[in-house]
Amino acid sequence: IGVNTFLGKDGSPTVLPGEVIRATREEKEAQIETCRNQQKAWSEKSGDMLSRLQRKAVENKNTFEELMETTKFCTLGQITNALYEVGGQYRRNM
Repeated sequence: IGVNTFLGKDGSPTVLPGEVIRATREEKEAQIETCRNQQKAWSEKSGDMLSRLQRKAVENKNTFEELMETTKFCTLGQITNALYEVGGQYRRNM
């Protein structure tokens, strides 16, 4: 997902992780194929689940329970995109 760095408790220097493990090409391709298979297997159900999740978010209701159900049928990318559509995307002020 990413590599995190941390500031020491005194604010400096930056503490880097001791080891970064990277996925192999085969592992990446296998994960992509898994996502595609999930999207294909649940193509009929995923649209409804994403709509339900979006509705909860728009109505400012607790989305946790709906999110737990949605993850059974949708990928993280599908969920993220659906929530961006109704809520926008956070951008940190630079």
